[in-house]
Amino acid sequence: MISDHTDDNVLSADHCDTKPGVQVQEHGHCEPDSAKLRQIFVGARAIFLRDGYDGASMNDIARTAAVSKGTLYAYFDGKERLFEALVRSDRQRLAEQLCRFDDDQADVADVLRRFGTGLLTTMMQPEQLAFMRMVIGIVGKLPATGQAVNDAGPQYAADRLAAWLEIQNRSGALNVPDPALAAHQFVELCKAGVFTRCILGAGPALAPGEIAGTVEAAIDMFLHYYRRRAII
Repeated sequence: MISDHTDDNVLSADHCDTKPGVQVQEHGHCEPDSAKLRQIFVGARAIFLRDGYDGASMNDIARTAAVSKGTLYAYFDGKERLFEALVRSDRQRLAEQLCRFDDDQADVADVLRRFGTGLLTTMMQPEQLAFMRMVIGIVGKLPATGQAVNDAGPQYAADRLAAWLEIQNRSGALNVPDPALAAHQFVELCKAGVFTRCILGAGPALAPGEIAGTVEAAIDMFLHYYRRRAII
């Protein structure tokens, strides 16, 4: 039986999968390949969702991803690093999809509506809730994972929204003295009464139209303050 650990953090070239896609560098380590990495992430995601973080094993991940144990350890020295990389990649990808702001779009409410609706719809997906529960459950012993999730997801989205709000501030459409704070405020307004209930599985499932209603309420409150300040 192959053990679920290795003596070395990164395996030598002798342990690398010889199939196309993994290139051996001169220093003897396996050079990351995007296609192979995506393959690993697909397998890892399935196992983490099925078994949870504690129940997942590198053996099962390698088997599900259809890669050798040597290839898996050539990319990641253990389950902790793999999980951190997976959630960072997923959060970054989702945040980039959400944060496509048109700096020239005049209708501020429409931009906020598109962002808020996309944000809440993404966060409420069962797979995303399951991953966030896993992160919350392990962040005490794996703080780097929590930092990775925050940097690649919530903080990235807030930074992009803040940059757009700064443009609106300069144009006079809004009066936003602290765009970074305002961005976090809008995100939290969109989540109000919905995210905590869903992440904890407390109360009823989302009702039809609840996301739209929550986002509209967030926009009304946000613009009531920051647009009023622009007029005064």
